[in-house]
Formats: sequence, structure tokens, C-alpha cells
Amino acid sequence: MIGNHKVSVVIPALNEEEVIGRTVLAIPRSIASEVIVVDNGSTDSTASVAAAAGAIVVAEPIRGYGRACLAGTRAVSPDSEIIVLMDADLSDDPSQMHLLVRPIIEEGYEFVLGSRMIGHREKSSMTAAQVLGSRLTSFLIRAIYGVRYTDMGPFRAIKRSTLELLDMSQLTYGWSIEMQVKAAARRLAIKEVPVNWRNRAGGESKVAGTITGSIKAGFRILYTVISVAREEMKG
Repeated sequence: MIGNHKVSVVIPALNEEEVIGRTVLAIPRSIASEVIVVDNGSTDSTASVAAAAGAIVVAEPIRGYGRACLAGTRAVSPDSEIIVLMDADLSDDPSQMHLLVRPIIEEGYEFVLGSRMIGHREKSSMTAAQVLGSRLTSFLIRAIYGVRYTDMGPFRAIKRSTLELLDMSQLTYGWSIEMQVKAAARRLAIKEVPVNWRNRAGGESKVAGTITGSIKAGFRILYTVISVAREEMKG
């Protein structure tokens, strides 16, 4: 909690027992009022390790990044004002959480995105396909809406009331992109801040770690940009 502002952190997790405990413990409790880990059908001890570290564990057995994010955001406390989303593997740096939250509290922004492209990336922490995909997606959103993003990173903060109005529906890789497209289409007060991006602290990436995963994610991202843009234009 910062001042009287309650902040909830939501972490989707799938088979992250090796690192999830360290991730939860690294989150600054001077900022986060609660940490919610969504166990997205893990076959290991992710849930019990997260709980032992102090997280509230929510089960979403049907796999899908968007499903996990939806389950987590719906589980936050009724008085939560700001939701921070981050990965489970310590690629994001929890000590930088204030960079995402303070612009909402102090500057009136509704959505703050942590950008790896303008921040510092460890060597080999992002594949060439990830960098290219991020740039292409950013180009498409700018071409359609005139809103300039530099990244599609997972580390982000959004006002809870704003997130509810976005009516999120993507259940897989398209969740993050849907949020950014809708934010751009609805002319939200958006800010990007530079953040660090590190190599995974453990386990294996569910997307970037495989060629098939990268291809599927790429197609889903492009499909989401186009389909959500069409829906927003109709609305």
C-alpha cells in the first residue's frame, strides 16, 4: 500500500515451483497490499510454494495466460485500487514496482506499461522473434490509433476501475495486447516507463522457450491487434 492506496499484485504461474517462492518474497510489501498467484494447472508444487511464501493462491485449472489473468484480477480484494501484473519467473524486477504504481497515484495515469525496449535487457533475455514481434505490434497500434508503444511487456499496472471497463476477453497470449489496444482505442491516460528485463531465474519459458510457442504467440498477437481494433471501431 502506498499511502491510502491499496495495490494488488497478480502473478499467473504454471509449473514455477523452482522460482515462485523467491518471486513472491521479492515483491515490496511497502507497495503491495496483497500478492495473488494464479496456479494455472501446474503439475508441480507451485501452489504450495507460493502459499508458503505468503501469497494468496487462486486455482485456474484450464490453462491459458488470459484465463489466469482474469481469475487473478477477479480475486483481488474489493477495496483494491490498482492492479499490478507480472511474470512468475523473476524476469521482471519487483523492486521497480514503484515505477509503475506512482504515476497512477501521483500523476493521474490510468495504465502504466513497463517497457523492456527503453529499459535494460540482459543478454539473451529476449529472442530476436520477441523483439521483432514487439516492434511490429507497436507499429500496427500506432498506425491504427496514433498511440506509440515501444513494448508489449508483462510488467504493468492499471487502475482497477479502468480494467473493469475494458471488459477483457482474451484467454491466451492475446490478453496483454488486448489491454493495450483497448487502452489506445479509448484514449486512456497511458504512460510507458523503462524497466529491467532479466533472464529467467528458473524453469522454462512457456512461449519464448520453444519455436512452436513463439509462432503461436506471434499469430495470436497479430490476430488480437486486428480483431480487437475492429471491435473497437464498431463500438
